[in-house]
Amino acid sequence: MVIESWTAAYSDPIRVSAGDPVELNGRQDIWDGYIWLWAKNQDGKEGWIPDCIVSKGAQKTATETYSAMELTCQKGQYLTVEKRLHGWIWCSEQSGQKGWVPERNLQTINRS
Repeated sequence: MVIESWTAAYSDPIRVSAGDPVELNGRQDIWDGYIWLWAKNQDGKEGWIPDCIVSKGAQKTATETYSAMELTCQKGQYLTVEKRLHGWIWCSEQSGQKGWVPERNLQTINRS
């Protein structure tokens, strides 16, 4: 359940597929203890990606498919959790929309 509303910050966020090259400019941020890197994908789209999905070698590539799509949600709304990553949770709502919501904005409710 959403305990604090969230508004998506980007309407057209960065996306990468596993194996895609990513260009890093050295900019990074810490979000709830996790490292996020500013990256550019092969189409020139820029945005934040978690450091754990970037290869460690000289040629930086995405190690998994990732979209930075956020999900706008309202306090009291119920969402279905699909994946947790770096302080964010990939959720879906009843309408079928999907995206990331900060973990701190959610509370786990077991619904039977």
